[in-house]
Amino acid sequence: MIRKLHAAVAVSVFALLAVGSSAEAATTVKFWHTFNKTNGEALTKIIASFEAAHPDIHVEQEFVGNYNDMVAKLQAGIPARRTPDAVILEITRYGLFANNNVLTDLTPYVDADPLKNDLYDFAREIGTIKGKNYVVPFNSSTPVLYFNKDIFTRAGLSVDTPLKTFDDVLAAAKTIQAKLGSEGISGIGAPGQFARWGLVMSNDSELIDPKTNDILLDKPNTIEAYQWMASLVSQHKVASPDGVTDEDKGNALFMAGKVGIDMDSTGSYGGRKKALGDNLVVRPMPCNKVCSVPIGGAGIGIMASSPKEVQDAAYKFVSYAASPEANAIWFAATGYLPINKKSATLAVTLKALETQPGIDVAINSLPYAHGRARTTVVTWMRTNEYKVWQSIALGQRKADEALKDFAEQTRKENQRAGN
Repeated sequence: MIRKLHAAVAVSVFALLAVGSSAEAATTVKFWHTFNKTNGEALTKIIASFEAAHPDIHVEQEFVGNYNDMVAKLQAGIPARRTPDAVILEITRYGLFANNNVLTDLTPYVDADPLKNDLYDFAREIGTIKGKNYVVPFNSSTPVLYFNKDIFTRAGLSVDTPLKTFDDVLAAAKTIQAKLGSEGISGIGAPGQFARWGLVMSNDSELIDPKTNDILLDKPNTIEAYQWMASLVSQHKVASPDGVTDEDKGNALFMAGKVGIDMDSTGSYGGRKKALGDNLVVRPMPCNKVCSVPIGGAGIGIMASSPKEVQDAAYKFVSYAASPEANAIWFAATGYLPINKKSATLAVTLKALETQPGIDVAINSLPYAHGRARTTVVTWMRTNEYKVWQSIALGQRKADEALKDFAEQTRKENQRAGN
């Protein structure tokens, strides 16, 4: 009896050791990302599904803040050798790392992956620089115009009020401000950087030409767009200065029912829908001179410093994150664009389109959506544009003067970076 007991204990111990050894053998992929709240919950669900299908891989996720925070943390981590294996990078900023050999060239992985045939053309294009793949798109977006139906109704505006031009938007914002300003409600939110880029494009211009990489910050149509945006704050006073100096605060005011109109990423749809429910209405961005919007969002890159076996495991996760199943979950929960053609037929996507009004607006904008420049200098330009915008919006500098100076600085930085 004692001999049998010893044998049973030995078998149990061996089994436990085997389980422990198997768990220890799992490859860990450290993944830095920029998603919290609603979007973070959706990402966690996708990671759990991936790990269930790949028990030999563990994705150790870490939320590091917004896109700017990601660039700063990655830049600080590289010399200290404290970097992840996979990383979310905004699609105009990853060139800074791709062009400096920080990111792995994913072209061999992508070429061998059937996934490449399932991605929409825009999704394939935005992941490449000079013909090489450095990121696989995960969250793609365009800016859209949101408004609060309850605020419109209380201000005497119809939900069908035209919002197609700068003049249309300003007129609606003035009406809201005049009728409800005494209640602490602003007509419109100060445009964030993604929306600013979109408004410049709708005024038939660009910040940096995506094909030639010419700096267009000081072109007449760019200046005109900034003048209009700034007038919302300093001249017409239909937008609060709080949103100029803190975009997150501006977004929070809209979700709190304190702003009538706001322009932001379609990726904000999930959180805004949760906050405003049926009062959330989504419309395309204005077509002031042309209908044109930027494609935004981010892709997942893999660090060149990671061991080959970890890079292989990381790519399996990257590929899964762009799969039809994962992409459908992501779209339905967040409002980010579908990037996989096969996502459209899945039940999760069809239900979202049926039950979440407005979630299809960005999809319908795709014929007018364009990728943006992603050379090294774009990261520098985007980081410094915030202060330039603030100086214009707060009435500290004139738009033409500030943007001409900024354009010259950007050209010098572009030369310094060797572009």
